[in-house]
Amino acid sequence: MSLHINIEDLLTAKTVESDRIEFKEGWNPDAIYRSICAFANDFDNTGGGYILIGVEEKEGVAKRPVKGLSPSQIAEIQVKMMRFNNLINPVYHPKLFLETIDKKQIIILWVPGGSNRPYEVPEQITATNKRNFYYIRKYANSVKANTEEKQELISLANQIPFDDRANTQTSVNNISMVLVQDHLRKTGSRLASDVGKKPNTEVLHQMELISGPNEHLFPRNVALMMFAEHPEKYFPYSEVEIVHFPNGAADPKFKEFPKITGPVPSQIEKTLELLKTNFLKEQVIKTKGKAKSERIWNYPYEALEEAIANALYHRDYQVREPVEIRVYPDSIVILNYGGPDRSITMAALHSGKIRPRRYRNRRLGDFLKELKLTEGKATGIPAILKTLKDNGSPAPHFDTDADRSFFEIELFKHPAAASITDGKETDNKKNGKGLKQLSARLSTSLSTSLSTRLSTQITETTKILSMLEKEPLKREEIMTGIGKLNNTKSVRKYMEPLEEIGWISKTIPDKPNSQFQRYALTAKGKKLLQELKAEIDE
Repeated sequence: MSLHINIEDLLTAKTVESDRIEFKEGWNPDAIYRSICAFANDFDNTGGGYILIGVEEKEGVAKRPVKGLSPSQIAEIQVKMMRFNNLINPVYHPKLFLETIDKKQIIILWVPGGSNRPYEVPEQITATNKRNFYYIRKYANSVKANTEEKQELISLANQIPFDDRANTQTSVNNISMVLVQDHLRKTGSRLASDVGKKPNTEVLHQMELISGPNEHLFPRNVALMMFAEHPEKYFPYSEVEIVHFPNGAADPKFKEFPKITGPVPSQIEKTLELLKTNFLKEQVIKTKGKAKSERIWNYPYEALEEAIANALYHRDYQVREPVEIRVYPDSIVILNYGGPDRSITMAALHSGKIRPRRYRNRRLGDFLKELKLTEGKATGIPAILKTLKDNGSPAPHFDTDADRSFFEIELFKHPAAASITDGKETDNKKNGKGLKQLSARLSTSLSTSLSTRLSTQITETTKILSMLEKEPLKREEIMTGIGKLNNTKSVRKYMEPLEEIGWISKTIPDKPNSQFQRYALTAKGKKLLQELKAEIDE
């Protein structure tokens, strides 16, 4: 049977990262089996890898035309692999494919992350005296695990990523072969032609979508996420909720769109289409002295695309919470439950220099990459930052908690596009949408007025002051208004500094926990806002 992904994309490392692909000009069993062991151990949960035998490498991609293998070489390799596979402890069998490229035959070994890790293999599998070692991948190399890495590898023995586990509560019959074939056609896989001609279980086995003995097969969770018509039946609340607050979170008027459900790729596409249709606007700016007009978007589509795809890819499907999207007059907030790996710091997120320690949904990510709905490893956030910068948009705001239970990204409207609202031009000042101008002016005085911690949250500070200018508000109303969770940590971070500086105060200071408690703008806070607005008007 054919490989489940597009072979040309594999040869050029378009849908699979180059450090997950090894090209071997010929049959070198010692090096090949060290790599098989390393890919099977899948130390970083990236999804294993591919070894292409009969293909010479040139600058990280396949040299064309490929060298190929003779029929006798292929027969010899297959015979020897049957014996060598048994020398891996525990026994592991990579999937072997014979493919014709450039009119020559090559062998492709697909080595998905194994369910019985850790694996060890002889350093020299052809030697008489064999010494076993654990191997892992480091960048594009297969290396021996050191003592610390070995212990960590052993600790991963029972930690199969959720999307790669068998779902024993349902049946293989709940996988739609129509959706499977559609996916294979979209990705250009030759396996698409086998759907309907070969038994369904044979195709699904080939794609590593089912597991168990033939008499009692179960779908893996990723099969239901990708190819079940209603995955929310198996993963409650695996959906997207979108709410629009046209006048801000403090206003009781809001619009809740119908929940978006279905397979993960469909959720991504439907969500993007809804946001694009209802909220994305383009503005043409004519600058005096320049012949060419400047075209800007209130929110660049590419940044939104990355943010939505990342939310669906990296969410924790065991947590019964939807992906939440809140659209405010000047920002879009995207929240998914299941935060970034603990190895990723907030500083790394904002700089775009991300090196995740381990991935949550290794198989789901591979399928989304094949559809080009997500980028390669750890490139989503850098892509968002670059797209926003190219559009002239403000930098996004990221948030999570110490437990990494959630991840939130807020994309801000382009300052020059602040007047675009549902396709109509409005006056920023009259409609209270001069937050960006206020933020810019406020940031110039923070070094002498507030601590360093507040100087990193200009947008939230400006929003709070502007919201309280109208009337006192409850804590939860303020937290919702700035798109943050209503918890003690958020209050300490965003509100307590404003109380300390004397810009806001509690309406019932002697009863801080009263159910009637509100926060109001102080005389000092009102004076600050008036001064800032006066400077902007000048």
